[in-house]
Amino acid sequence: MSTTAGFELKIMATNWGWEGTLDAYCAKAKKEGYDGIEIWWPMEAAGQKELFDALKTHGLEVGFLCAGHQPEFEPHFELFKRMTEAAATNSVQRPLYINCHSGRDYFSFEQNTKLLEFTRGLASRTGLTICHETHRSRMLFAAPVARHYLESDPDLRVTFDVSHWCNVSETLLQDQAATLDLTLQRVDHIHARIGHPEGPQVSDPRAPEWKAAVDAHFAWWDVVVARKKREGRRLTILTEFGPPDYMPTLPYTRQPLGDQWAINAYMMHVLRSRYA
Repeated sequence: MSTTAGFELKIMATNWGWEGTLDAYCAKAKKEGYDGIEIWWPMEAAGQKELFDALKTHGLEVGFLCAGHQPEFEPHFELFKRMTEAAATNSVQRPLYINCHSGRDYFSFEQNTKLLEFTRGLASRTGLTICHETHRSRMLFAAPVARHYLESDPDLRVTFDVSHWCNVSETLLQDQAATLDLTLQRVDHIHARIGHPEGPQVSDPRAPEWKAAVDAHFAWWDVVVARKKREGRRLTILTEFGPPDYMPTLPYTRQPLGDQWAINAYMMHVLRSRYA
């Protein structure tokens, strides 16, 4: 795989499921070998100070998650705009990217498109990479729905969390190759969780019973990495195996079947060895 000057791989840690302090989380991510963290943009000043202090102390990069949460479109859109604008224009630490949980699956095409138009302008003004995640309940929740947006908007950039599409379509997407080909040309950020036809997260990617799902996901990611290396551009990847209830648990005790941190760290080291 040839590499053009300018390519770099940044692997990010998730604080999803972390129960300690933000400083302790950043310290552990740095020690593990992560380049940075992906975290929801804090809307309050105190949360912003805590975050930026921890990032500075531990020398970490950052990517911000942004979204609207209200069920009605207008207040949802207003919060989405305020959050993404604040994250993109903060004067303390420039993020590597902004990842958007964009719109809702039940908003109209015209409504969801307003979010894309807003982020297109914001990306142009700031020069930031702003991506929209392929996530259940959001506008890009399913491969055939996302294709409509991608074909309608040549500027749409994608956070590729294909685990959701596998779950929604109840396949490893063997019958949607054309949609994947289109999508993979728009990916700037990857969420490296491995899904399967019956769920968004395998119990442990190291287990042999999940080999087909693991191989399928790495084959998709290989395409993105090859393109980024040809282009000489940065690729960011988040290791995003989640806690319960994404992580399967034992009945009654709710004991997780795997170690979330260990699985994500395993994925980080595999990704770095394969792609750096």
